Amino acid sequence: MVSPAMLVHFPLIFLSFVALSLASPLRTGRHINHFNHHNSAVQPVLLLNSSAGPSSSVTPASSSSFPATMTTTSQAPAGTSSPSVSSKYVIAHFMVGNSYPYTVDNWLADIFLAHSSGIDGFALNVGVDSWQPSQVANAYQAALQSGSGFKLFMSFDMSSLPCTTASDAANLRTYITTYATHPNQLLYNGRVMASTFSGETCTFGQGSVASGWSTQFVQQLTGSSAVHFVPSFFVDPSQFNSYSGVIDGMFNWNSGWPIQVTTSYVSSIPGLLGDIASGLSSTVNSVLSNVIGSTTPDDTYISSLAAMGGGKTYMAAVSPWFFTHYGPSTYNKNWIYLSDDHLYATRWESLIKIRDQVDFVQIISWNDFGESHYIGPIEGAQPMSQAWVDGNDHTGWLNLTSYYASAFKTGSYPTPAKDQLIMWSRPHAASASASNDPVGKPTNYQITSDNVWAVVLATSPATVVLSTSSSQSQTFNVPAGVSKLAVPIQPGGTMSGTLTRGGQTVIDLQATDFTFEANPTTYNFNVLVVASP
Repeated sequence: MVSPAMLVHFPLIFLSFVALSLASPLRTGRHINHFNHHNSAVQPVLLLNSSAGPSSSVTPASSSSFPATMTTTSQAPAGTSSPSVSSKYVIAHFMVGNSYPYTVDNWLADIFLAHSSGIDGFALNVGVDSWQPSQVANAYQAALQSGSGFKLFMSFDMSSLPCTTASDAANLRTYITTYATHPNQLLYNGRVMASTFSGETCTFGQGSVASGWSTQFVQQLTGSSAVHFVPSFFVDPSQFNSYSGVIDGMFNWNSGWPIQVTTSYVSSIPGLLGDIASGLSSTVNSVLSNVIGSTTPDDTYISSLAAMGGGKTYMAAVSPWFFTHYGPSTYNKNWIYLSDDHLYATRWESLIKIRDQVDFVQIISWNDFGESHYIGPIEGAQPMSQAWVDGNDHTGWLNLTSYYASAFKTGSYPTPAKDQLIMWSRPHAASASASNDPVGKPTNYQITSDNVWAVVLATSPATVVLSTSSSQSQTFNVPAGVSKLAVPIQPGGTMSGTLTRGGQTVIDLQATDFTFEANPTTYNFNVLVVASP
């Protein structure tokens, strides 16, 4: 059984864009022996240094075959004036529906990896399957066994779980009461943390959504089981006050991507679509720089929560990518969200600038393979996404997660302890035509660019060379701290990079088994991420 497609109700600031792309806001539940869910050509060379001290320019030192373009050089946010560790959390969204074959040891491995990458806990997305409670139990057992203090909390997937009767709410409460006093349960303000995906139509047999959640969930959980409820309801923020007495905050799921940037949106700006296709970065950056990593969606949520009073909790989203490619015979989800221009790093930096107003950052996701935004290992049971997931490792993004999570939680960017290079690219040209793909090109494929994107964490000034072939390379002089770089890639290209200092090669990173294709068999707008150890 596949749960019906659900149209996400975006905040009013984005409503004008919904009509531009009917595919993008579509969210579906999906079953493949078990449950899981979710919707869940530029050549900019974006460069940003976040080391302490005056801003340092990253300069292209030399070029062969194609010119370098430097579009942005600026100082990364410095955080608060008096940095200190606070009750801020970095959480990763974990699809329990993709954990069907997991053992406690699998959970342990994920927990150790996430914890070592600066992640404080998992939001356990649970759906309707009868086996999922046993995997939740395994997760809590593993968290305790890890001895790491790693935290867990429930994120009820209301696009899967039923919510029309009082007994439906009782099922949710059982999860809360079962783990309320578990040592690894995340408590916030002394209460059991709980969240959702969706739920804005749930009544649990009551006369309204607010009454349903209030009388059948929140009010019935008391004492040690009392909840701190921060759902992701897809409603306009101006409606938050209708949930007074129900919510303790809100999770802004769609803030992870600039969802308003569709092909129609880009086409409405004269010349922009052509500039993307031809790689004219200066025009593209001047237009899109205000939406990549923008905090406008956050500001709307934060102000609406503040108007409710009582110090409501704000949970923001950060995500590295988004591509999903299901045809009408399965989940009928085939689109991308704009994820270029170092979205993951830029979004993190934007949130760190406003960290005083953000309590949680939730990474979307640890293992939602169907939407290509996973940062954990490719394991477990995929939701029929192997065609665009297998072979496309994303764990290199954990290097960045550790760096930015520390800055968010402490208010101060850490000094890189060692030199690191992270690179990623898609497997084929955006304009390519696949030879055998009945699903077709994804909606919004025109807004993505043919680039190798790179982020450098340098302990001190160094020289970085990014290459896409033996004759096409670009050399950059980078300062200490973070630098965001990019070079164009053409069909037949590869992906490699080096970092040298004082004539010594510190990093020599090569993407093996990677070739940028001109004529793929099927469409794949996912990316391969490679990183130095």
